[in-house]
Amino acid sequence: MALALDTSVLLAALDGSDPDHGRCAELIAGSSENLVVPALVLSELDYWCHERLTAAVWQAFLEDILAGAYSVQSPTEADLRRCLELQRHYADLAVGVVDASLLALVERLEEPKVATLDHRHFATMRPGHIEALKLLPE
Repeated sequence: MALALDTSVLLAALDGSDPDHGRCAELIAGSSENLVVPALVLSELDYWCHERLTAAVWQAFLEDILAGAYSVQSPTEADLRRCLELQRHYADLAVGVVDASLLALVERLEEPKVATLDHRHFATMRPGHIEALKLLPE
């Protein structure tokens, strides 16, 4: 079992002043599952860490990745095809490639859940392997 992490949950967990910090940090720290970060999330998280936090926070997160706390998953060619399908299908939502790649990864892993605060996109997009995703934290 794996828990795929969106930028929103990671950023809130890293930012002690974020209103969702406690529940996101607890979700990550308390998970017994493999914590999976889509590679495209890294770029987005790097940007937001430098905008809202400090370079040191970003670097500490990278150290955690290198220490094995997280598994980084690059999109496959099939994932990118699925991203294109999702972005075309949900054009009215302006779904970006980062969110689309997260859904493609969750589908590939056949996981029924995703860690995200982005309910606008992830409560609307329908995965191919189940009727709807469970969004964490609850």
